[in-house]
Amino acid sequence: MLALLTGLPASAQEVPLEQALAERTLGKADAAITIIEFASLTCPHCAAFDKETLPKLKAAYIDTGKAKLVFRDFPLDGLALRAAALARCAPADRYFPMLNILFQQQDSWSRAKDPLDALAKIGRLAGMSQQTIDACLKSDKLMDGVVNIRLEAERQFKIESTPTFVINGTKISGAQPFEEFDRVLKPLAKP
Repeated sequence: MLALLTGLPASAQEVPLEQALAERTLGKADAAITIIEFASLTCPHCAAFDKETLPKLKAAYIDTGKAKLVFRDFPLDGLALRAAALARCAPADRYFPMLNILFQQQDSWSRAKDPLDALAKIGRLAGMSQQTIDACLKSDKLMDGVVNIRLEAERQFKIESTPTFVINGTKISGAQPFEEFDRVLKPLAKP
């Protein structure tokens, strides 16, 4: 898994704030179905979705061009907020692989004696310099931007828990199995 994050220059450039806070989408931009995922990087149910359901969704809907996934941060605590900020500082093409690693390794870094040091190690594996990692984890503007993503989710979609999904206007709460997503997505998919 960690091999997904290698191959980047050792001193990755700092990401401008506007770019770091840009919408993150997996799949074809013009896909007929939009799945918006609201998740917290310290939420075990979100990690379960990433491990168990997302690979099936990718294979059946995202990789086939039928759907796109828009990931929106909904941090439930300060550590999730910092993890989200760190992921947003990764190069755009490494963002989803980094989310995957953060979810896959959630128990290790979130329960580490020094979770910020554990996050920094993941950032370094993603090719980020220690200077960039430190800047991301200390950026009030970036943290405020991530919090604003959460606040907008609460206002616009009445999101209260994670994971929650909005699929072309239909809300699904919780880490549901692939079959539940398939039931909602199948009628929306173009043949």
